[in-house]
Amino acid sequence: MKYDKQAKLSWFDFVFWGMFILAAALFPNYLPFLTLILIYGLFALSLDIALGYAGILTVGHAAFFGLGAYAAGLISIYITSEPISGLLLAGLISMVVGYVLSFLVVRGSDLSRLMITIGTVVLFGEVIRRFSSVTGGTDGLLGIDIAPLFGLFEFDFDGQLGFIYTYVIVLLLFLWVRRVVRTPFGYSVRGIHENPTRMLALGTPITKRLRWSYALSALLAGIAGALLAQTNQFVGIEAISFDLSAQILIMLVLGGAGRLYGGLVGATIYMILHDVFADMSPEYWMFWLGLFLIFIVSVGKGGIVTWFDSLRRTKE
Repeated sequence: MKYDKQAKLSWFDFVFWGMFILAAALFPNYLPFLTLILIYGLFALSLDIALGYAGILTVGHAAFFGLGAYAAGLISIYITSEPISGLLLAGLISMVVGYVLSFLVVRGSDLSRLMITIGTVVLFGEVIRRFSSVTGGTDGLLGIDIAPLFGLFEFDFDGQLGFIYTYVIVLLLFLWVRRVVRTPFGYSVRGIHENPTRMLALGTPITKRLRWSYALSALLAGIAGALLAQTNQFVGIEAISFDLSAQILIMLVLGGAGRLYGGLVGATIYMILHDVFADMSPEYWMFWLGLFLIFIVSVGKGGIVTWFDSLRRTKE
């Protein structure tokens, strides 16, 4: 694949990723929270590949997130506790499952895709409950022990190594995805989303491209779930729930679908507001969060990143 050589780092790249480093230095007690933001940001990015770029309507992406989390946990218990290999294996498992399911998801209409993806996350959740002797069921998967990174650095209780590990993985994957979407493959996928009839006339293998897009999104979601399992050394049943799928969809819409940074920005703002409103009003935090979401969607159509770009172009 030929890459777009003009894909250079911008000032926004340095500001966005630098803010995480600054926040980690200023608020060391919030390292686990910052790690969770990065994980959910990667998860939202995975959904963006399927929904924002390929136009595959899905509301059950937590199936791959949970699959990656449980796979990483079980791999550490029964196969190897080495983090990098466990992360890659969990992502590969999610990608293979995503590619197999893509034969059902891609060929249907939007309504059938909704039903299939909802059914998938519900089915996966029931499998986790059914095989509770292995997965822990509703009590969660315990006994996860992650070996020191590169045999030297242990995952400490304060979450310092977990944050650095997650930060580097998420940053590398983001840069990789940004290059992928600027290849002929990435441009063709966007073209399929915008005008499938024209892309078909140009001879683009639409179904094949959509299948691999869905598999790529499943890979990223699985790695995000694996990061959650490795940094927390615990996997709860909520990691593979429809509620989590809905939350990630909200994060993506909040930030802006089809914008790459949309999922990351949306996850960051959503998680911070969730924490602020929960502290401000433990009983009615969802009310205030709902008002904010309605305001953003009403005022900034297309999400925060799209709104920001529109303001910047207006000033120019």
